[in-house]
Amino acid sequence: MREITSLCVYCGSSSGSHPEYTEAARAFGARLAKEGIALVYGGGKVGLMGTVADATLAAGGRVIGVIPRQLVEKEVAHTGLSELQVVETMHQRKTRMYEIADAFVALPGGFGTMDEMFEMLTWAQLGLHSYPCAFLDVRGFYRGLSASMDHMVAEGFVKQNQREQVWFGDDIDQLFDWMKHYESTYTPKWITGTSVDSID
Repeated sequence: MREITSLCVYCGSSSGSHPEYTEAARAFGARLAKEGIALVYGGGKVGLMGTVADATLAAGGRVIGVIPRQLVEKEVAHTGLSELQVVETMHQRKTRMYEIADAFVALPGGFGTMDEMFEMLTWAQLGLHSYPCAFLDVRGFYRGLSASMDHMVAEGFVKQNQREQVWFGDDIDQLFDWMKHYESTYTPKWITGTSVDSID
C-alpha cells in the first residue's frame, strides 16, 4: 500500500458559483487531517484555496503553503498556516510544490489549476514521477475534461494506459482508497522512426 505523507491540492482562488464546491473543499481538507496527510497548496487565503487550508487546520492537520512574493505583497497570502514558503516566481512555486508532495489532486478551478495539474500529468507521462494524479469531479465539473482525455486517446495522442492512470470521481472515500493502492503503469514515450512516440 502506498504511503502518502503530503498531498498537493490545486484549486481555484475563487469559490465558484455553487456552494457544493466550498463544501467539497471543506470535506477534502478535513479528510486530509484525519488521514494524517499534510496539505501542500498555493498559500492563498481566498477562494477554494483558503477553504481547503482552513478546513485542514481546523481538523488539526498540517498545511504548507507555497506562494510567490508578488502575491504576498498583494496581501492574499494565508498567514495562519503551519508553514508558508515564499518563492520568487510562479515556476518556482510549481517546482517547490512538486518537491514537497507525493500525490496531486485538482479540485474545481480555472486556468491556473489546469496549468499546474497538466504539468504533473506531463511529467508523469515522461517518467519524471510516479505519483497519483486525480480530479475531484464536484458537480460534474471535470466531466468535459474527462471526455476530452478519452478523445485524445481515440485520436492517437495519449496512450490508453496513461489515460487510465488519471482518476476522476466525486467520492472522497473512493479517491483516498485509489491513491493508497495506486501503482504507476506509465510508459514514457520516446522518438521512434518518423514520429515522437509520445511527448504531447
